[in-house]
Amino acid sequence: MFVIELALKFSPLPLAVQRKKLEDAKALYNTVRECLENGHPKLLELNCEQLKDKKIAVLSSELLAVQIYEKTAVGGGIKRPGFSFDE
Repeated sequence: MFVIELALKFSPLPLAVQRKKLEDAKALYNTVRECLENGHPKLLELNCEQLKDKKIAVLSSELLAVQIYEKTAVGGGIKRPGFSFDE
């Protein structure tokens, strides 16, 4: 399972959705990244493959960053919210 995490302006907690396949996660990451580069406000609607009823709508002008990572079972799959520089 792969997690796409969005950092929002003025929000300490990120928004996250999950994809089962790396290709799907990369495609969503690239879509969000293009919205960040474009600079024109756009409404992004995202859904989660893990929780079928989870949907997020966010205005692209409120995004600061996007990251993608693989959710692992090591350590219970718990990850501290936000971005880290640990490799």
